[in-house]
Amino acid sequence: MLFGPEQTKENIVVRGARVVDPVAGIDAVLDVRVDDGVIAALGTDLDTNSHRVIEGEGLLLAPAFVDPHVHLRTPGREDEENIVSGTAAAAAGGYCAILGMPNTDPVVDSAATLGSLIEAARAEAGIPVGFLAAITKGQSGAELTEMGELAAAGAAGFTDDGMPIAAPGLMRRALQYGAVTGRRIALHCEETTLSRDGQMHEGAVSAELGFTGYPSVAESLMVERDLALAAYERQPLHLLHLSAWESVQALRRARAEGVEATGEVTPHHLCLTDEAIRSLDSNLKMNPPLRSASDRTALIEGLKDGTITVIATDHAPHARHEKDVPFEAAPFGVTGLETAFAALYTHLVDPGIIKLETLLDRMSTGPAQAYGLTEPRIAVGSHANLVLLDLNASYRITEETFRSRSVNSWLLGDTVKGKVRATIAAGRLAYSA
Repeated sequence: MLFGPEQTKENIVVRGARVVDPVAGIDAVLDVRVDDGVIAALGTDLDTNSHRVIEGEGLLLAPAFVDPHVHLRTPGREDEENIVSGTAAAAAGGYCAILGMPNTDPVVDSAATLGSLIEAARAEAGIPVGFLAAITKGQSGAELTEMGELAAAGAAGFTDDGMPIAAPGLMRRALQYGAVTGRRIALHCEETTLSRDGQMHEGAVSAELGFTGYPSVAESLMVERDLALAAYERQPLHLLHLSAWESVQALRRARAEGVEATGEVTPHHLCLTDEAIRSLDSNLKMNPPLRSASDRTALIEGLKDGTITVIATDHAPHARHEKDVPFEAAPFGVTGLETAFAALYTHLVDPGIIKLETLLDRMSTGPAQAYGLTEPRIAVGSHANLVLLDLNASYRITEETFRSRSVNSWLLGDTVKGKVRATIAAGRLAYSA
């Protein structure tokens, strides 16, 4: 389900880093030796003969990250992003694997379109990349795609991200067919008759600014419905970019009752609230919108207690001219691949709100498990998927720092702490700074 060029695996030794793997229970200063792309030894004073040596003293080495929610904008809007630029941005952000969303032009709803993307990834991707296919043809919500054929062609899962499955009967059939393919169904939960033309979270700030509100119940109502259908069908599902207190409570209850459901949250929803919209910065406009302080607190608590097991960027590049308009006229979406770790370390870990180990797990193991991907692990015999982090490095986010083709970041101008120094993906050095 992940694709990339066939490349020579490397011999690498990361020397003297603090090695942290929360799942493996490792937290120690070690050397890590990689032979032909596979972790061959953990220890001290390891043989470095014929190996590229990366000095890790004072740095932290962890399992690399997995992002299951990325908009690569291909086919159709390669001016905003493509496989080369998107995977380069991901590597710079510490990611060893990403999944692309299907709401492109044309939509990824046929084996032919999916196949062309896979072939492009095999030729161009800087790190392994997989692709989700659409649940419905054209993402119109009217007719299911040929899910079996798409799964056989290499689809990593199914989603109509950007659009909800409005009809309950169609949603039920999608769960049934998804079960046959063995692929996860991922859902954008929005009741559009409630969100309507909402520009931001419905609340005191939207009232003061005069913007049409997008109420949290527009998300949570569909979350409740989809979890109920999953419970009835006894089928798994994944909830995309949760933003509301009520949604977290619904997911927590469902998981406690045995529903095999996972949920994701974005860095921007974990770090910001709708108060930020007072700046009228169009780079703060996204769907779902930034919500209240109580919603943010619920998302953080859900992340800490394991209700939410996935951090995903929802990396959504836009051309400069599209965002350089008044807030209400701008499209939804922000970039995030290159800034996710630094943003979350700065806003959550450094202040002591969450543990570093929790952040590492939710950016690596959780996303991989949600889609049945191989979990990055620091263990002898595992393929080398590693990220080297400088937790003490502070730097300012500017347009010049991005490898993405688009710069619509909510962090522009901010100073953050925590920098990716190197990414080893699929056994080769994909990024070094």
